[in-house]
Amino acid sequence: MARRGYHHGNLREALVQAALDLIASKGPGGFTFAEAARSAGVSPAAPYRHFRDRDALLADVARQGFERFEAFLSTAWNDGRPNVDTAFSNLGKAYLAFARTEPAYYSAMFEAGVQVADHPELRQAADRAFAIVRTASEALCASLPRESRPPALMMALHIWAMSHGIASLFARGDASRRTLPMSPEDLLEAAMLIYRQGLGLDGGLR
Repeated sequence: MARRGYHHGNLREALVQAALDLIASKGPGGFTFAEAARSAGVSPAAPYRHFRDRDALLADVARQGFERFEAFLSTAWNDGRPNVDTAFSNLGKAYLAFARTEPAYYSAMFEAGVQVADHPELRQAADRAFAIVRTASEALCASLPRESRPPALMMALHIWAMSHGIASLFARGDASRRTLPMSPEDLLEAAMLIYRQGLGLDGGLR
């Protein structure tokens, strides 16, 4: 790739794309800041115009990933339409779909070891994505008798953990994916059915 140095037309996005390509081929810990610069076709010093170090670059990749993730989840939830059960099921499917179609972003978001507290914009993007799961959990809790409702935050964390575990193990779009004698979507639906029955919600997701 031809070196473009400091006059790169869109250096920041070029570095993000280079990082995504390197994550896809080597994992989030498998490359240096200089390699990202080389992959983007710029000098080793050029990335410092936008990022103080490799962690800052990974944090920006993760931020963009969470923004995409939020869009996936928001579209799936669709403000609880056409009904809470269907929307909740769509939310889980969207989680798995994101892990399958955006494995490099997914890896940057959850496996790069970036200290979220050190990057406010990343923290805000992650919080917005989780807020959709929490909103959905609040809607599901509202269908239970008031005296037997679990804390919505606890439910949201349970759902997040369940979806994330299945996505990470079985729905990845990269070499980390493990084989499964059923689809990840079927596995998540079965897990949600058991979870809902444990809460006293009749039936499964429709």
